[in-house]
Amino acid sequence: MSDTDMTVTVDDGTPLAGTLTLPAGPGPHPAVLLLHGSGPLDREGNTRKIRMNLGRPLAAALAAEGIATLRYDRRGVGATPGAWRAAGFTDNYKDAAVALRALAAHPAVRSDAVGVIGHSEGALHAMTLAARHEVRAAVLLAGYARLGEDALRWQASSIAQDMPAPVRLLRRPLGALGNRALARIKKTRTDVTRIAGIPLNARWMRENLVHDTRDDLVAIHAPVLAVTGDKDVQVDPADLVEIDRLVPGKTEIHRVPDLTHVLRRDPAHHTLRSYRRLLRDPVDPDLLTLVTSWLARQLDATPGQMPTEGRTTSF
Repeated sequence: MSDTDMTVTVDDGTPLAGTLTLPAGPGPHPAVLLLHGSGPLDREGNTRKIRMNLGRPLAAALAAEGIATLRYDRRGVGATPGAWRAAGFTDNYKDAAVALRALAAHPAVRSDAVGVIGHSEGALHAMTLAARHEVRAAVLLAGYARLGEDALRWQASSIAQDMPAPVRLLRRPLGALGNRALARIKKTRTDVTRIAGIPLNARWMRENLVHDTRDDLVAIHAPVLAVTGDKDVQVDPADLVEIDRLVPGKTEIHRVPDLTHVLRRDPAHHTLRSYRRLLRDPVDPDLLTLVTSWLARQLDATPGQMPTEGRTTSF
């Protein structure tokens, strides 16, 4: 495979700096756009404190299947200028839409065989892209099927259950504080606000809270692969059933035993505090095989024809 720099200039003139990974051999190739989770993430899915290291191994696995990959640095991260706390949830989607169009227009890419992979927040944008654009296939890693505020409340409850006993005793007053913080965020009109002295991307939060992924899921007619780990403490794995119910086209869902939100398996008791230990290991190789082999089947379909409808469930 080969990596080349690719810059996508979005609607306000911001250049998103990225990497286009091409398979060996002559093109044009099928291709996918990779979208990462929330926060100041670079093209590999990394922040300073949390290093997912998802981009390169996934691009390498896809290249081995003959599929190209585009991934890019978020606004204000890596080689992309800007301020990430000033970018809203909708801005992130709009950037992804421009990147998708640029990928499809690249001379090394088959415009009729372009898909999207999203993890966490990226999965939400992948749903919208698949609902509104010409996408041949969509992979949703740890995506939910509900209102954003409901997803946030489920996450807070899930995380609180595994807090130390003294913290659990304070669950009710802490919940009240959280409700007051949410109410305050909803009333803001600025890009950034401070909660308990910590700067917060208020516009991103306001937009995410009212975003209902179910509106997009019912409009997707491309094949969908949805995968959530059985030990995901940030996204309810039960939402896979709702994704399967809502998407009208071909859908395949997998609730993977021991898989966590950071796409590593944890056979032990899993909490947020496990992330640092898990991230020393690579992305789960079985997950990479599942995603790449599924995409190879979808993107190698005859141009202009969708694969036949059907559903596959793995729990």
